[in-house]
Amino acid sequence: MNIKNIVAAILITVGVVVLAYSGISFTTPGKPVDIIGIHIETTDSHFVPPVAGAFALVGGIVLLLVGNKRAE
Repeated sequence: MNIKNIVAAILITVGVVVLAYSGISFTTPGKPVDIIGIHIETTDSHFVPPVAGAFALVGGIVLLLVGNKRAE
């Protein structure tokens, strides 16, 4: 199994997961805030839209098909 097939499989898997959940949201740690001796931790919210999942799925399928045609 070569690198193209591995990348294609990863793209297809990520695309299906994102489409199945209608987008994925996740949080990352933000910048801490210190106000008058009070330490506050913040978080940043991120959202991966379903369109990105569709692009990943199509890109993985195309990469898989192009990789197989050149091998023949």
